[in-house]
Amino acid sequence: MVNLTGVDRPILAPPHGEATGSPVTEALAPRVLGPLLAALIVLLAALPGLVRMPTLDRDEARFAQSTAQMLESGDVVDPRFQDEARDKKPVGINWLQAGAVRLTSSEEAREIWAYRLPSLLGGMAAAAACAWGARAFFKPWRAASAGVALGCGFLLTSEAFTAKTDAILCAAVALSMAAFARIYMAARRGETADRRTRAVFWLGLGVGLMVKGPVAPLVVILAGLALWVADRGAPWMRRMSWRWGLLFLLALAGPWAAAITVSGDGAFWTRAMGGDVLHKLTGAREGHRGAPGYYLLLAPVLMFPATALIPAALAYGWGRHKAPAARFALAWLVPAWLLFEAAPTKLPHYALPLYGGFALLAAGALGHPMGRLTRWGGAGLSLLASAAIATLTVTATSRFGGAAAAPVAALAVLLTVGAGVSAAIGVMVGGPGSDLGRRLSFLCAATGMGIAAHVTLSAGLLPMLSPLWPSRAAAEMVSRHGVDPRNGVTPGPVAVAGYAEPSLVFALGTDTDLGDGSDAALAVETGRPALVEGRQLQPFLDRLRRDRIVADRLGQVGGFDYSDGKAVSLSLWLKRP
Repeated sequence: MVNLTGVDRPILAPPHGEATGSPVTEALAPRVLGPLLAALIVLLAALPGLVRMPTLDRDEARFAQSTAQMLESGDVVDPRFQDEARDKKPVGINWLQAGAVRLTSSEEAREIWAYRLPSLLGGMAAAAACAWGARAFFKPWRAASAGVALGCGFLLTSEAFTAKTDAILCAAVALSMAAFARIYMAARRGETADRRTRAVFWLGLGVGLMVKGPVAPLVVILAGLALWVADRGAPWMRRMSWRWGLLFLLALAGPWAAAITVSGDGAFWTRAMGGDVLHKLTGAREGHRGAPGYYLLLAPVLMFPATALIPAALAYGWGRHKAPAARFALAWLVPAWLLFEAAPTKLPHYALPLYGGFALLAAGALGHPMGRLTRWGGAGLSLLASAAIATLTVTATSRFGGAAAAPVAALAVLLTVGAGVSAAIGVMVGGPGSDLGRRLSFLCAATGMGIAAHVTLSAGLLPMLSPLWPSRAAAEMVSRHGVDPRNGVTPGPVAVAGYAEPSLVFALGTDTDLGDGSDAALAVETGRPALVEGRQLQPFLDRLRRDRIVADRLGQVGGFDYSDGKAVSLSLWLKRP
C-alpha cells in the first residue's frame, strides 16, 4: 500500500494492521535504508559505464594523465600534464585518484576505470547525502525520494563514471547542505545539532575546497545569506562550531597551499584565481559561452527521468515558500543558479551541485496533490526530454555506428521513451486518495527504465561507436603492430603529429612526443614510431624525402574528434630496416 497524502507522511507505508518489521529494521530504516537506496541507484546506473567507456577528452584524460604523472614522479604537490602545470584547480582530485589507482591498479596499466572510482563514490555519496539531509524535513521514505530524484538523473550518473571533479564536488556540496539542513532545523527548535552533523558540514566544505576551490563554499554561503534574509535572522549561525571547523579547513588545505605557493613562487594563485575563476565570471573560457537560461533549458534532459517532477517541484517551492523544507531548498537552488546563469562561461555540469535543491523540492511535491498545469507541464517535459535523448541516440548511431550498433540503439530508445511515458503517466494519474499509489508505481517504473536506458547508452552503445574513439584505435594499432616503446624493443617515445588529444597521451604514456609533421619525420629517422594525422601527412612526407629517409606505413585508422568537431585520420609509420 502506498500513501502520499500527508506533508510529513512517508511515501511508502505498510497496509493498516500489518507489522512494520523487526526492531532492527525499524531502527535502521530512518537512518540507513533511504541513503542506501539512493546510493545503490547511482551504483547501478554508473558502474557499467565506468568499466566500459573509453577515456574521454579532454578534461577526463587530462585529470587521469596528471594523476598518472603524480604517481610516476612522486610529486604530490604540483600535478602536471606532460610539462604543463595543472594549476587551474586544487590537487584534491589527483590525491583521490592516485589512492584509487594504488589500491586497484597501477600507473603503468593506464586503466581508466581505476581513475574513475572516486567519481563513482562521489556520485553515490551525493545521492545518499541528499536523502539524509531531507530527513530533517520529511519522514524516512519521503526523504529517500529526494535521494532517488538526484541519484537517477542522467547528469549525475554520467559524471559518476567520469574521472573529473564534478561528481565529487556534487557530493561535497550535498554533504554540507544536508548537514546544514539538520543544523537549520535544530536551530528552529532551539537546539544544537549533534557534533557528527556539524563535522559532516565542515567535511563537505573541506572536500569541496580541495577539489574545486571556492565553488562549494560559495554555494553554501549564498544559501546561508538567502535563509538569513528570508527568516530575518540566522540563529543557526551560532551553532555551527566555527572555531574547530575553520581550524579543520586550515589543517586540511593549509599544508598543500603553503607547499604550492613555495614551489611555484605564488604563480598557482595568479593563474587559478585570476586566470581561471575571474575569467569564467567575466568572459567565456575556451569558447564555452552560453546565454542566460542555458542551464534551465538543459535541465529537463540532464535531470531525466525525474524531469516530470520539475513543474510540481517549482510549484511546491512557490506555493509553500514559507515552509522550512521549501525555503531551505530554494535557498540552495535559486541564488547560486542565478549566479551560474549570469556567468558567461557555461558547461552543462556546472549546475550539478544545485540539483540537490531540486530533489528536495521534488520530494516535497510528492506529498501534495498536483494541479492541472503542473501535471500537464510535467508530462510534456518528460515526453520532450525522452524524445530529445532518443533523437540524439538515433542521430549518433546513424552517423558513427555500424549494423551491430543498431539493435543496441533501438533498445536504448525503447527504454528512454518508456521511461518518459511512464513518468508522464505517473504525474497525470495521481490525485488525492488512492490514485497516489498508481502515481508512485509509474514513477518507480520510469526510474527503473531510466537507469536501464543510461546503462544501455553508456556501457552498450557509446563504446560501439568506434569513430568517436580515434585515440583508442590509434593506441590499439601501435600495440597490434608491436611498436609500442613500452615493450622494451622499439625506441621511444611515440611521436604524434597533428593530433594532440590528451586521451592519446594517457594511452601511450607520459613521454608521448606531440609535434608537427617535421618533428614526426625526425622521430622516424631515429627509429621511433610516428602517428601522423592527415593534415600533417604532406609535411611529414616532404621531410622524409628531403632527408632521404625510407619509412613504411604500418596501418591507418580514422575517426571523429568530437572535442573540435573534425574528422581525423592517423597513419602509423616506422623507418624501414
